[in-house]
Amino acid sequence: MYQANSDRYNEMQYRRCGTSGLKLSALSLGLWHNFGDVDTFANYQKIICKAFDLGITHFDLANNYGPPPGSAESNFGKILQQDLKSYRDELIISTKAGYDMWPGPYGDWGSRKYVLASLDQSLKRMQLDYVDIFYSHRPDPETPLEETMGALDYAVRSGKALYAGISNYPADLAARAADILKKMGTPCLIHQPKYSMFERWAENGLLDVVEEKGMGCIAFSPLAQGLLTNKYLKEIPENSRAHKAHGALQTGQITPEIISKINALNEMAKERNQSLAQMAIVWLLKDERVTSVLIGASSADQLVDNVRSLGNMNFDRIELEHIEAILN
Repeated sequence: MYQANSDRYNEMQYRRCGTSGLKLSALSLGLWHNFGDVDTFANYQKIICKAFDLGITHFDLANNYGPPPGSAESNFGKILQQDLKSYRDELIISTKAGYDMWPGPYGDWGSRKYVLASLDQSLKRMQLDYVDIFYSHRPDPETPLEETMGALDYAVRSGKALYAGISNYPADLAARAADILKKMGTPCLIHQPKYSMFERWAENGLLDVVEEKGMGCIAFSPLAQGLLTNKYLKEIPENSRAHKAHGALQTGQITPEIISKINALNEMAKERNQSLAQMAIVWLLKDERVTSVLIGASSADQLVDNVRSLGNMNFDRIELEHIEAILN
């Protein structure tokens, strides 16, 4: 029987999510990879329990996480029932709808039909009465924004979600979505963009919108699918994501110029007594508008190593200038 670490809240930092009353752990665990039916149950069970032991309270999912789609939610639900059921009120559990999930015209994008049916399916898979945060996973160019936001508003009013969020929305649509939800009486709690040293579109107005609208921000893919680790200092390892035919990271993205940048950043991380991954994580948290950083993990040891990044969160002006010089 799992018993949570009694000191779990002593070391983790918790940051307020925008202007809301909710705080998130500075690091959150994302279940995008490594938690599907193709993975080993005992391993990801250990990762999830270790995360909670380290003070990580936020677990981030989506309807299509796996593979196969839906299996990450089902597996997380099993672990909730076996190990974390008595701690439910200490957990922030989020899920999303917006990407292809089932055949036909009602299994994708942002219609009210799809969004709310997907939420019901997610709750069933996780064996939950409600999720803490429910996201529109991406904007739908063919559905009125009012309809998608109306579905999020209904999810909150029906008690199936406590908060509403958006993900992958550009700055202009994020601002509109926040305004629509505010008028409905369900503020937009949080935005989840892809954000890392190598992926900085959030800096082109989105972080300003987040601040202006009182939203929190949680960054996903902080390590650029593994590029910002020591895996790619010399060559592409055979067991890496870049070697997978349909992975999020492709070999063509790993150019000599990128490898040169990775090595330069790695040398700087060494000077800070950090790994490259650790430095990349806390580089995002230097901005107070970033509430939390979503980290993935393939092992409990990797998770522990990433959490250790919080031991050195400060950057001086020279370090920040050096990072920009490397990236540019």
